[in-house]
Amino acid sequence: MNKSIKQSIRNIFHLGVKEIRSLMRDPMMLVLILYSFSLGIIVTANGSSDTITKAAIAVVDDDQSMLSQRITDSFLPPMFLKPKLITQQEIDKGMDRGDYTFVVVFPPQFEKDVLAGNCPSVQLNVDATRMSQAFSGAGYIQKIINQELARAIPESKGKSGSKLAEVVIRNRFNPNLTKSYFDAIVQLINNITMLAIILTGAALIRERESGTLEHLLVLPVTAFDIMVSKIWSMGLVVLVASFASVVLIIEWFLKIPIAGSILLFTAGMALYLFAVTSLGIFLACKSQNMPQLGLLFILVFLPMNMLSGGSTPLESMPEILQTIMQVSPTTQFVSFSQAILFRGAGIDVVWKEFLALFIIGSILFGYSLIHFRKSVT
Repeated sequence: MNKSIKQSIRNIFHLGVKEIRSLMRDPMMLVLILYSFSLGIIVTANGSSDTITKAAIAVVDDDQSMLSQRITDSFLPPMFLKPKLITQQEIDKGMDRGDYTFVVVFPPQFEKDVLAGNCPSVQLNVDATRMSQAFSGAGYIQKIINQELARAIPESKGKSGSKLAEVVIRNRFNPNLTKSYFDAIVQLINNITMLAIILTGAALIRERESGTLEHLLVLPVTAFDIMVSKIWSMGLVVLVASFASVVLIIEWFLKIPIAGSILLFTAGMALYLFAVTSLGIFLACKSQNMPQLGLLFILVFLPMNMLSGGSTPLESMPEILQTIMQVSPTTQFVSFSQAILFRGAGIDVVWKEFLALFIIGSILFGYSLIHFRKSVT
C-alpha cells in the first residue's frame, strides 16, 4: 500500500477517535442520544392518522364475471389508485415489496354463488405496516363491496338479514393492527436522521469555533481526512445506538416482533448514515455557528421526514413529489426498513434501495467534500 494512503488511513482513524472522545465529554449530546433511542421511541409508539388517500390496491379476479368487474371498477380515486389486476402467485411478492396496501381476491364461481345465495367469501389482504391506511381502508373496501352487491342483486334488499357475500380480512405483517409496531420504527428512522446530521455538523462547527480546525490544517492532514474522520466516528455512534435501540427497546422492551434480519437492516443503515452524515457536513459548511445549523437542519429535516413515505405512503402524494423524493436518502431508508423489519425481506428485495443509497451517498459525499475544501481555504 502506498505510504501516503497508509498515513491518510491513520489520520482518519485517530481523528475519528478524537471526535468520539470529544463527544463523550459532552453530557448534553449524550443525553440527547440516550433519550432519542430509548424514551423518545417509547413515548412516540402510539397514535397515527386514519385518513386514506390514493391507497395502492390490487385485485385477483379468479371469477372473471360481470359482478367481480363491477366491484373492481368501484375502487375509485381519491381513496384508491386504479386497481391493478394480478395473479395469486403475485400477491406475496407484491406485498413483500410494498407495492400494494390492499389485495382483494375474488374466488372462482363468485357471481354464481352470490346469485345462488351461498354467501361466498372475498379475501382482503391488508398491508398492516401502513397503519395510516390499513384500518380505515379495510372498512371502506368492505362497505364498497357490500354496496355493489346490493345494487347488482336488488331483490336481496327486501330480504331481512340477507348476506350476499362475506369479506374475510387478512392483515399482513401486523395482524392486530397494533399502532406501536409502526410508530416505533418510524420514530427510530427519524431519530437516526436527526442525530446523524446534528452530530456530524456540530462536530465540524465545534472545531471551527474552538479554532482547532486551523490547527489541524497545519498538520500533515487533508480536508478529505478531516471530513471522513467525522463521518465514520459520528456515523459509528449513531449506528451502535440504533442497533442497541432495535434490540433492547423495540424488540425486547416494546415486544415488537422483528420479521427480518437485524444485521441486514444494520448494513443498510450504514449506507444511509454515509449519506446523511455527508449531508451534515454540507450543512455545517454553510453555517457559521450552531444556531444557523439548527435553522438549516429544520428546513432540510422536516421535508425529508414528512415526505419520506414513513408517515404517509408515497402513493398518496402528488406524482411530482413522488418523483422528487426518490432522490432523498430518507425515502430509500424508509422503504427498505419497513421491508426488512416488518415483512422479512431479504437482499433480493431491497438491493435496489441499497444501490440507490450508495449512489445518493456518493454524490452527497463528493458535493460536501468540494464545499468543505472551499470553506477551509
